[in-house]
Amino acid sequence: MNLLLWFRNDLRSHDNPALQYVLAQHKLDTPVEAIFFVTHKQWLQHDWSARKIDFIMRHANALVAELANVNIMLKLVEVDSFAEQISYLVSYCQNNQVSEIVANSEVELNETLRDNALQAAGVKLTLFEADVIVPKGKLLTQSGEMFKVFTPFKQAWLSYVKALGFDYLGKLTHKQLEACQHSETETSLTSAWPLAKDYERDVLPQFLAEKLAQYAQKRDFPAIKGTAGISPYLAAGVISPRYLLRLLLTKYPDLLSSPNAEAFSWLNELIWREFYRHQLFHHPKLCKHESFKSQYQGLPWLNDAHAFKAWQQGKTGYPLVDAAMRQLNSTGWMHNRLRMVVASFLTKHLLIDWRWGEQYFMQQLIDGDFAANNGGWQWAASTGCDAQPYFRIFNPIRQSERFDPNGEFIRTYIPELANIPDKEIHFPHDYIAKHGLRQYWPPIVEHKSARLRALAFFKAN
Repeated sequence: MNLLLWFRNDLRSHDNPALQYVLAQHKLDTPVEAIFFVTHKQWLQHDWSARKIDFIMRHANALVAELANVNIMLKLVEVDSFAEQISYLVSYCQNNQVSEIVANSEVELNETLRDNALQAAGVKLTLFEADVIVPKGKLLTQSGEMFKVFTPFKQAWLSYVKALGFDYLGKLTHKQLEACQHSETETSLTSAWPLAKDYERDVLPQFLAEKLAQYAQKRDFPAIKGTAGISPYLAAGVISPRYLLRLLLTKYPDLLSSPNAEAFSWLNELIWREFYRHQLFHHPKLCKHESFKSQYQGLPWLNDAHAFKAWQQGKTGYPLVDAAMRQLNSTGWMHNRLRMVVASFLTKHLLIDWRWGEQYFMQQLIDGDFAANNGGWQWAASTGCDAQPYFRIFNPIRQSERFDPNGEFIRTYIPELANIPDKEIHFPHDYIAKHGLRQYWPPIVEHKSARLRALAFFKAN
């Protein structure tokens, strides 16, 4: 029986059910064929950023070297589209007497349709689930539907894991794999982010030992490195969420029963990730640019192109918004609190379609993940599942005063404001005018009037 292992959004040897399944069918002295498609044109159609692509390719190349040590021959094949993936695989199976392709499932609509088409072409495709902790479809309301509110979903999630546990396959233990070292000699767009194996060895233990206890208190302050920086690894599938839960439960065995434990705030973020992936599984319409709340599908957004460009470039005149956008543009990453602030500003202050922001984020983010990105943007725009109500409009000045009180983050990305006093930096325009300064652009909207306009907009629609 010839099997082909198909790597997709799971370029890892650690806790990889498809990989473990294939290895269980082979002896180590028998070569295992594996494939990963490099599909730049398709990736760009899905608005993947150059940073995300670079990050993935670094892991693909590292995995080639790693798996070669255990007689798994991973081949990187360049094609343009999902249709070409199907054609290639059908031909490969016929020419190499492959009876079964083994892979981990992907939840997005186009990927699901591709898999269905491959099976319709006569290929046996065996799929495992590796992107969530609780299998999608297992958490339903009493009426048999997916939860529309996060908190009851969370309670059901916790109950499921406490009662049934979760699968975790661990690391491959073959001595050749453990001894394998892949060193990178070239710099790239994402060199600042270590490979997943190095992150698991060096960064994650330090976060758990030194930062997790204060995560709930520090996670909202962008000038503090209080988060784990795990999102690019989860988005690329190079680290397993089940591994993260196992680490948490090793350190905090009673965590699932003690929601006030210091580490639960971090676990809560993992459950939010699960919530959005489960939503995508139950509601594939989300992949078609549709609002979760159908009544908001046809909102007459203002969609001012000049205002959108100012937002993109970090020239709105609101320092926290502008610093956040500069962080995104220069690093490919943005602090989570700031993602909420800038998304609220675009959709509520400027009344620009959330889809514009969703797409721009995907085009910039190293951690671009459709489910999380779509969920976050629809949450901010009040169009999504368990979204903030339309009348909740972040005040960017108050957010700045609360979460960047000394302007440390603002000054990092807007050095033009370096000499503005702390008290004035959150909205420095009166100070700038008084002192005859011109180093910062004026606000494109006035907060109070923009808020009233947004309230009227949503009430009317």
